[in-house]
Amino acid sequence: MTERIVGVGAGASQVAVDKELATEDMTLNIGPQHPSTHGVLRLRLTLDGERIRACEPIVGYMHRGAEKLFEVRDYRQILVLANRHDWLSAFANELGVVIAVERMLGMETPVRAVWARTLLAELNRVLNHLMFLGSYPLEVGAITPIFYAFRERETLQHVMEEISGGRMHYMFNRVGGLKEELPAGWLDRTSAAVADVRARLPYIEDLIFGNEIFRARTRGVGVLGREAIMQYGVSGPIARASGVDFDLRRDEPYLAYGELDVPVVTRQEGDCLARFECLLDQVRVSLDLADACVERLRDLPPGPINQRLPKVLKVPEGHTYAWTENPLGVNGYYLVSRGDKTPWRLKLRSASYNNIQVLRELLPGHLVADMIAILGSMFFVVGDIDK
Repeated sequence: MTERIVGVGAGASQVAVDKELATEDMTLNIGPQHPSTHGVLRLRLTLDGERIRACEPIVGYMHRGAEKLFEVRDYRQILVLANRHDWLSAFANELGVVIAVERMLGMETPVRAVWARTLLAELNRVLNHLMFLGSYPLEVGAITPIFYAFRERETLQHVMEEISGGRMHYMFNRVGGLKEELPAGWLDRTSAAVADVRARLPYIEDLIFGNEIFRARTRGVGVLGREAIMQYGVSGPIARASGVDFDLRRDEPYLAYGELDVPVVTRQEGDCLARFECLLDQVRVSLDLADACVERLRDLPPGPINQRLPKVLKVPEGHTYAWTENPLGVNGYYLVSRGDKTPWRLKLRSASYNNIQVLRELLPGHLVADMIAILGSMFFVVGDIDK
């Protein structure tokens, strides 16, 4: 007679001595309608007591077929769809599309548009990071930080809404430049908004990092190694928190980043706390870059903000790949054209999709209680996963 022991329950330290504590592994579904995620994500966990033995991220519940929709819309209409997969980074999402199309057309964007795009991309980055800086403490029980973070978001939202008319989906990029000229006095109001956010940022830092409970819940939890990052293609602040010194703004400059000094914020610990620290430090970097762009725009002589386009825009036959350093990581568009007004293929490489897949390596060995802290520190948007 043989005996099969398939798992060890919580508290059973010596199965050989106390076999009655042996239990079957339990499968627990987190989602697909879980309130702690910003959308619909499902994690299938295999538990040994309260400890996670395996994790399978199951995606696709929000799948909207963005890549197929790209193929039946012209290049102006594509921008409407492109800025929606990561709704916290709408302006940055648009950039990859217009850069790819302009590259295929051999089009040179006006200098004013290049610097204005860089400025708006950095303001959008701050808005994205402030959302996570405020919402992540909610995952571990801290409510107050989100009110402070939203105050700073609203300060920047005012200038973004003034220039574009939108709060989330800005639709301000155009092939060849921007929709229209910057409003009179807008640079001064932007500079004041950036200064206000920078002055009040220490309040958020003290409120969160001065909280002993927050530090206890995040330090040493969810350590992500460099090798796993390379294998899964993880990028952005999550990768830099594990010592991966890579940022497209510095390493493969686009827009005006080649003329700016872009400090790359890294940490070596690779835990939840390090990821959160990277996010906060990147807000400061982006505010400094925004100031530099404002000063450069003030010094530029008057000039066009966009290029005149034909009524029907057709892209020459060929292919190209344009990638940008989005707030959540590397965002890429692979454009294949057959000379029509619509792309033959437009493949989207979104940051959140790769970043969430590494959970299958990251969660095993941790307690269920730590899962929410780890999940929140991955800084993903579900629409960016499912596309």
